[in-house]
Amino acid sequence: MGAGAVDDVAEDGRDRDGRDRDGRDRDGATGDTPVDTVPSVLGVLAVGEVPAVRIVRVVPDVPAIHRRFDYSVPAAMADAIEVGSRVRIPLHGRRVAAWVVEVDVTSDPGVHPLDLAGSSGMGPPPSVVALAEWASWRWAGPHSSFLGTASPPRVVRTLPPAPDAPPSPPSPGGGSVALVDAALADGRSSVVRLAPSLDAALLVLELVHRTGPDGVLVLAPSRSRADHLVDRLRAARVPVALLPDAWARARAGGCVVVGTRVAAWAPMERLRAAVVLDAHDEAYREERSPTWSAVDVVVERGKRDGAPVLLVSPCPPLALSEGRTMVTTDRAVERRGWPVVEVVDRTGDDPRTGLFSERLATAAHAELERPDGRVICILNRTGRIRVLACRACGELARCTRCGGALAQAEAEGLLGCGRCGETRPAVCAVCDSAKLKSLRIGVSRATEELAALLGKPAVELTAESVRSEEIERAPLVVGTEAALHRVDHAGLVVFLDFDQHLLAPRFGAGEEALALLARAARVVGTRSGGGRVLVQTRIPGHEALAAAAHADPGLLTAAELPVRRQLGLPPFGALAMLKGAGAATYAEGLRALVGLEVSGLDADRFLVRADDSAGLADGLAAVARPPGRLRVEVDPTNA
Repeated sequence: MGAGAVDDVAEDGRDRDGRDRDGRDRDGATGDTPVDTVPSVLGVLAVGEVPAVRIVRVVPDVPAIHRRFDYSVPAAMADAIEVGSRVRIPLHGRRVAAWVVEVDVTSDPGVHPLDLAGSSGMGPPPSVVALAEWASWRWAGPHSSFLGTASPPRVVRTLPPAPDAPPSPPSPGGGSVALVDAALADGRSSVVRLAPSLDAALLVLELVHRTGPDGVLVLAPSRSRADHLVDRLRAARVPVALLPDAWARARAGGCVVVGTRVAAWAPMERLRAAVVLDAHDEAYREERSPTWSAVDVVVERGKRDGAPVLLVSPCPPLALSEGRTMVTTDRAVERRGWPVVEVVDRTGDDPRTGLFSERLATAAHAELERPDGRVICILNRTGRIRVLACRACGELARCTRCGGALAQAEAEGLLGCGRCGETRPAVCAVCDSAKLKSLRIGVSRATEELAALLGKPAVELTAESVRSEEIERAPLVVGTEAALHRVDHAGLVVFLDFDQHLLAPRFGAGEEALALLARAARVVGTRSGGGRVLVQTRIPGHEALAAAAHADPGLLTAAELPVRRQLGLPPFGALAMLKGAGAATYAEGLRALVGLEVSGLDADRFLVRADDSAGLADGLAAVARPPGRLRVEVDPTNA
């Protein structure tokens, strides 16, 4: 790569010549380019200089550069440099950060590397450096991006002493013993289906009781959940390191490492066991490019280290459960862990009743009359879709192939499915009426109307709302799904229009809808405690609603499986989304590869399909990135 290539890069930082699976250039080179092709400012000196004794290979912390460069280690820094070390290097006329990825290498004959400019302390251990290289192939992103995620937030030069080995915490007993026994039976990653109101921390305590704290990693979907788990472990006298702040302690070992998404890159040389709580949660997916998944990273670590990984979820999606051992409690226990889920069918309701059914008003009044009663009403304003319904019979316009929502297609008189691309005439599938109406609703208006209906002050709560005492104490809250993460407890959760979630134009819409019901179930508690979730819908027979109402997520899985298999959707295929001005050119290059299918969604958006993630990753690495803005989303959640 010449010096000019530094400035000619795609949006996500990959250079134009691409990389293959192991991070090498396609011609196999990994170190510095010979002197006659790269100026000396890129890390080499003129021929004839005396080389340093020790040479290391580094990855610069510059997303635009995907090459590795050789540098010599000054004698004063020799003891501080190892694989994963963070250093400063002279590169292209300036000093930049870098990571050491190989040590004691041999440069090309006649090439004498420059000295490292300085040491910036410790970085990820060698096993995590290798994992980052795998991730750069898997999610088509720069190696440096993953190394940065795996590095400490502050400079770390020394480690604290590892804690004295404490006695293993006592076993919590109960059903957690049998669940952990079954999950550890094959020594690989397994799925533990645990009802939303059952205590997942008991599984962690039982696992630590079996293995001891050293080498155990636990991921939680939110910082509040991680903090709560840390408190539980410390109460049991288990040494804990909470990432990212306790990075140095986690690197020292001898403790359980707990954190959110970034903890998948915890600085543990070897994993002994791992638990991912609420493994279905979208919080484990990085929204920025590269769009990596913390769940997949932990599963890969488990494979490499031969460590069991427990993926705990009340509603495991197909991509999580397919091909893995599924461990569940007995039906009576699982049913007790779900609240009463009541489905209100609004198909035949008079349109003049607006957002609120009579059943909603009755249930909300009953809850608010209790001394500590609290009602949360959910209406997802952000990311809403236009839902079409028949003016004559009220039936929603749905795709007969995949069940998704239909919208007006570009061709006049046709309806199109945003999920699978199917089209059909713009008539009702039930009564053949050609008169369709668009349903639109908003949080602010719903708050005003609900307050008037119930005669109680209502508080609006969205992701942008600032925490206040009014919100914390309000008995009636109306908001987006963010309210389910901001309010810890309520007696009643109402979904005012659940069809927004059921008919979202994504192949995983049903699973996401069930996950939302599971979150609401955790807020209201068990059915024995009086918790209730009320769902207003025009699709009362949807499998996601049946799964929640019967406390059996397997009902949705059984319905999704044949559809996914027929359409080649994950886990029976792999997807990537291309966006930006350079997407069309890049897509054209991918079309020439065997095993990839590329379809255009619009002028600058393309969907790439492959049989599996390995074939997709190899294909994306095989085509040079074109000039112009380009974003590659591997495993997109909005496809």
